[in-house]
Amino acid sequence: MESINIGMVGYKFMGKAHSNAYRTLPMFFSESMQPRMKAICGRNLEAVTAAAGQFGWEEATSDWRNLLSRADIDVIDINAPSNIHKEIAIAAAEAKKHLYCEKPLALSLEDSREMLEAAENAGVKHMVGFNYRFTPAVMLAKKLIDEGRLGDIYHFRAWFMQDWIVDPDFPLVWRLQEEIAGSGAHGDLGAHLIDLAHYLVGSMEEVIGMSETFIKERPLPEESGGLSATGGHTAEKGPVTVDDATLFLARFTNGALGSFEATRFATGHRSTNSFEINGSKGSVIFDFERMNELQVYFTDDRDDVQGFRRVLATDPAHAYSDAWWPAGHPIGYEHTFTHAFVELLEAIKEDRQPIPNFSDGVKCQQVLEAVEISIKERKWIQVSSL
Repeated sequence: MESINIGMVGYKFMGKAHSNAYRTLPMFFSESMQPRMKAICGRNLEAVTAAAGQFGWEEATSDWRNLLSRADIDVIDINAPSNIHKEIAIAAAEAKKHLYCEKPLALSLEDSREMLEAAENAGVKHMVGFNYRFTPAVMLAKKLIDEGRLGDIYHFRAWFMQDWIVDPDFPLVWRLQEEIAGSGAHGDLGAHLIDLAHYLVGSMEEVIGMSETFIKERPLPEESGGLSATGGHTAEKGPVTVDDATLFLARFTNGALGSFEATRFATGHRSTNSFEINGSKGSVIFDFERMNELQVYFTDDRDDVQGFRRVLATDPAHAYSDAWWPAGHPIGYEHTFTHAFVELLEAIKEDRQPIPNFSDGVKCQQVLEAVEISIKERKWIQVSSL
């Protein structure tokens, strides 16, 4: 079976998720092109070397440029903090490496467009990390919409709620610093909701939003990653420069209305990622905490049995499900990354662009930025004007 060599930048939360997907893919998708985990990169050589051994990479390095100069690496996987996505992606494209980059694609719309332009000019394949698209239940919702079984779409409402920074003594990790993360809940969580809306319903015409940073200062960390840290009770503090919560309304180009909520201050919600879509012929409800299920309602059901039905999307009839376990046996969060990499490697093999790609990343960034402008100017913003 044909193989392809991977070089990866990043080794924390997303680095572990991506590594697991690369290792799992050959066992369950044996007909796909096979990834070979050649080298992993991180700033701390000792730590990334330990990660290489744990995750199954052949080598480790502390300089991502080393990956670009190697003829035996075909794909660069970028899951490091957002502020270095642009530099690595553009350099990798110029080195004729295919690209996989975590979301949000960049710190700004302008930067994301430069990344797309570089990838297109180089003629390489490029993909952005919107892994929730690859949940079988979400793909079932997409199928129902595309086949017209929900009719005309009227509403898309979505919410992504977490509570991991409610404690005011939680340290100032990089995800709470604008110069590194770009934005807070809006770009981290809201980006996923925006992409799901684009995937399922279509483009947005205009948006209006509001946001809040509830804890303005936090203790400086002694040691931190993106989602964890130590030293939360130190006296020295620094400013939180991103949003803790952002909400916005949207009007889609097809006439549907949308509402979006992304927050890290929803106490009791560890990571609730949900949406509901209402159409003229039916509705669907998805909650990632029950990721193998889709709630489905059809208006043409007989009156005596009308109501939302629970569809378990683990049968072979659903996307990717026939590769995993017997019918009814659930899959998990980690499998969405495996499915994403199947799409990436199949696209490379078939000489086409994978979906979602950097164009989808730019489209998401356009909405993120439109919402930010709306919040500053306190008015509706036309997305296409940016």
